[in-house]
Parts: sequence; C-alpha cells; structure tokens
Amino acid sequence: MEPRAAIIVLSPSGMNAARRIAGAIGGRVHGLSGRVMAADLTFEDASEHIRTLFAARTPIVGVCAAGILIRALGHMLEDKREESPVLAVSADGAHVVPLLGGHRGANDLAREIATRIGSTAAVTTAGDRVLGVALDEPPKGWRLANPDDAKSVMAALLAGATPLIEGEPHWLDQRDLWRRESVTPPKGMKEVRLIATEKPVAGDSETLVYHPKTLVVGVGSARDCGYDELRGLVLGALAEADLASGSIAALATLDLKADEAAMILLAEELGVPLRLFDAAALEAETPRLANPSDVVFAEVGCHGVAEAAALAGVGEAGRLVVEKRKSANATVAIARAEGFVDWRRIGRPRGRLSIVGIGPGTAAWRTPEAGRMIAEADAVVGYSLYLDIVASAIAGKERHDYPLGAEEDRVRAALELAGEGRNVALISSGDAGIYAMGALVYELLDRPGNDGGVSDAARRVEIVMTPGISALQAAAARIGAPLGHDFCTISLSDLLTPWEVIEARIAAAAAGDFVVAFYNPVSQRRRTQLERAREILLRRRPPETPVVLASNLGRPGEAVRVTTLGTLAIDDVDMLTIVLVGSTATRAIARGALTPYVYTPRGYAAKHAAVEAEKA
Repeated sequence: MEPRAAIIVLSPSGMNAARRIAGAIGGRVHGLSGRVMAADLTFEDASEHIRTLFAARTPIVGVCAAGILIRALGHMLEDKREESPVLAVSADGAHVVPLLGGHRGANDLAREIATRIGSTAAVTTAGDRVLGVALDEPPKGWRLANPDDAKSVMAALLAGATPLIEGEPHWLDQRDLWRRESVTPPKGMKEVRLIATEKPVAGDSETLVYHPKTLVVGVGSARDCGYDELRGLVLGALAEADLASGSIAALATLDLKADEAAMILLAEELGVPLRLFDAAALEAETPRLANPSDVVFAEVGCHGVAEAAALAGVGEAGRLVVEKRKSANATVAIARAEGFVDWRRIGRPRGRLSIVGIGPGTAAWRTPEAGRMIAEADAVVGYSLYLDIVASAIAGKERHDYPLGAEEDRVRAALELAGEGRNVALISSGDAGIYAMGALVYELLDRPGNDGGVSDAARRVEIVMTPGISALQAAAARIGAPLGHDFCTISLSDLLTPWEVIEARIAAAAAGDFVVAFYNPVSQRRRTQLERAREILLRRRPPETPVVLASNLGRPGEAVRVTTLGTLAIDDVDMLTIVLVGSTATRAIARGALTPYVYTPRGYAAKHAAVEAEKA
C-alpha cells in the first residue's frame, strides 16, 4: 500500500490551504502541536517529523517556506532516484513547488494539486519543462531497463537529437516531439531510440528500453529448494519465451511458501514483490490450468501452484504464455495480463513484524529507522503507555493496546496479525532487545504451537528489529560517563527469574567490579530486592561509591540525581527509575550546587603516568 501524502502545517495561516490539498489528493494534515488546531495528527519537532516521514518514503507537501524543508532534509539527500516527493506550497496555496522527487511523482503531484485547487505548479525539472516528460521515471505500469543511460539520452534530446520510438509507449505517443520509427531523421542529425517491449532488448547511451509490467511469474517448490535451482528455472523460462525480466510485475506462489528463502531472494533480485495466494484462491483457477495435478491437490489443497498463481495474478482476462516447467525441486509458469498488472491488488504480501525500540520517550532519541518502521506499519501493538508516547506517529493506524503484564498476549497478537499479511510494528520502550519484547518474539516462535506458541502462518513472517536508546545509555548520557569501563545489567524482578539466581549474578558483578545497571529495581509489591542488592555490593565496594538514579528519562518529570551506595534509600526509587551503581573506580566530580558529573575512568591516567615516568 502506498503511503498517503502528509500535508505539513506549521502555522494557522496555512490551515485552509492544507485542508484544500488534503481534500484534493486524499492526504492527511499534520500540524505543529500548540500552534495548529484541528489537524489529523500533531507533532512536536517539525524537522524530526519531516525527516521521519521522508525516511518512510511518505510524500510530503509542506505548507511552509521551502527553506524549512530543505534544512530538515539536506543531510539525508543521496540518490535522486530514491527520493520520495517533497513539495513546498505557499500559505495561501497559490504556488506549488516540487523540491525533491521530481521524477518519482513530485512533478505530477504538483500539477495535480495545482489543477484541483486552482494554483500554479512551478516545475523546474529540465526534462519536464523542455521535453514534456521525465524519461528516467516512466509512469506506473512501466519499468526503465537501463536508468543509468537516461541522463545521456535526455541530454542528447535537450541538445536537439531526434527521438525515434519503437513499440507502443502510450505516454510518449502523446507528445508532438516524438516521431515514429518509420520517419527518417534529417541528414546529420543525431538520433536516440526509445523502445517499448516485453523482449529482453539491450539499451545503451543512445537507447532507452521500457518494459511494460504485464507478466506474473508463478512459482512452486519443495521445502528448502536451492536458490540457484529456482533462479535457473525461472530465468531459463523467460529466455526461452523471449521475455524480459523487466516486464515481471510480481512473483506469485502459495501462501505456505511465504518463508521459502529461494523465492524471497529471487523476488529481491528481480526487484518485484512476492505475492501470496491461499489454496482456495489457487484452486479456483483449476479450469484454466494446462497441467492440473491430483498429486499437488492431495498435498496442498489445490491442483496447481505455479500455473494457478500466475493466472490468479493476471486476472480473468489474462492467459498463460509459459506453461508449467519443472526441475527436480521447483516449478514455474508465466502468465500475461490484458493490461498492466497492479501488484498491490493481487494476493497478499508476506507479513512483516517490526520490533521497534522507541528509546526512553522523547522523539529526539528515536532513531530514523524506528520512525520509518512505525510510519510503514498499518497496525501497531504495545503497552498502552508506550503507544501513548508515540501517539502522533501512529495516528490513523490500527492500534492494539495491552496492559502491563500482558507481554505474551501482545507479542502473540503482533505475530498473528503479521501472519495475515499485515505490516505490524511491536512497540517497546528503550531498546526492544534489552529486557523488552524482542526476546519474547523469538521465544514464541521457538515454542511449539500446541504449547503456547504461534500459528504456522505467524512463523512465516518477516521479522526485523531496530535498536533503540536504552535506559542505561540515556541515564549515563545525562550524568556523564559512568559506563566508561566494563559494566553489566541486572533486572531485579523475580517474576520470571528466581531470586537466588539474581543474587548470584549480583555477587558475581560485585566480585568482578562491574558498574551495574539495575532494571526493575522496585515495584509496589517488591520492596526488598534493591536493599538486598545494595548489601551484596557493599561487601566489595565502599559506601561512597557513586549511584545514579534516573527517572522518566526523555519524558515530563525527568529527574536525574546522584547519591552514594551507603545512603541509597529504597523510597528514592520507583518503577520508572533505573539505578546505576559505580565500580570501585567510578568517580563523581562536584560542581557546587549543580548535579555532579559521574564517570568511570578506563585507565588513561595510568597510561599518562607511564608516559610521564619515561620522560623523567
């Protein structure tokens, strides 16, 4: 699903234009919190919000000064072929300026907005202005086979070269500039060729080749089929039929093959989506199969996989152009649609679960990758407090709230939603892999389905995880560098780990003279564990050892203070506090009435002393 455009508004003066644009293109209005009322969603930091949207490839229409967008995104610009559309619109809506992604839809979006709200589109891209078309970004339904040659071809055309069209590229035929292949160019005039074909024609610096996305390749395989075998079978079928891989709109198969590595890798190599059909959908194609199989039906519930998936992908008007071909462990078939194939409308995608650590709370500590994963998700799952923290980023998405203590329920729900083909974000605070949901995801995958595990469909989803700033990192950054040397983390919660085990770990950390970060130090019912940990550590380190208490990091009510191991009081700590206990080397630097700096030296003083001794 393509993301809806985000219409960014920073002041009330732009709200009217923003609403008109949203109505025209179906986008959502994003308003700056505290300044813009009645927006569809709000944000606190404009630059951070714009960067997050851009990283998620969301089209951005900023009803603001162009400079605001440029300054926010300047350091993120690398490859113009990968840039999503970014447009600046004057507050009165009179002028629409595509800034980025001109050849990825920004120019067309600017024209659409201008036409619908009665304003002016200021398109500056040379190809669009002079040639009337962006040759390096053909319209939907087409793929340019040799994009690296587009620059030289467009430069030649701008210099007066004669274009020669071969095939049926409808968007070029509408331009008066273009001539058909049958027309002879003037003597001495350079010419360039623009070829539209399903055939594997080679392009060069004077030839651009466009492939219509009209083919769906259906594949089937035995479990763990080798990649080289499947790849060779598919490419061989294309070559024998004289068809270009650039005309493939999608690779399609049975949903039981969602996690088949060879198919996933082949789809990536071909640059096409992998689309999945259930057995019932494939069985419905049986009357059109050239090679139905009772053996296949007995095994997976449909009379064919490769042919049926290809035909299901191209629709009722499509037809097989390559019947089923087999290797030892794989099958392939190719079907052609009557027109272009919109892969978004066929089958379903492989589900995806993004395990997202949002950091301690503030958006400034949320990584761009985390923001992108949240923006791309259509459903979010998490503890209610954590979802509230990212409320502005998940507005409009399907939200699944769970209470504290329902960790297995929320992880299972996230996996099962992804198993339905959804793009799901599982939200954790801090880093999702540190005392959070990451480990539980893999534990449920590892657990048998009949013993509290998850469904087979959930086991086939793609799983990705992004790191987040953990509470111990945030606390350390706020106070100095207490983690400057070896450290460890210990959770004092004995809900899942026996207290005897926890005590042994504390004793080992004390013996090893580690800086210790205590997670879950207390709760309303657990009031003795931290005191017991303090007693164990005091056997190995002095009472004046610095202790950092950090609460509500990155959120309202943040508090960071320094005490000592000898004076640490349990009542100073709550459920939202992380406790950092220094090693025997940790030092606190007094700063008068200001909170001390705390650091743990790594040994540079000894190195310095040795150097000075050599000098002496």
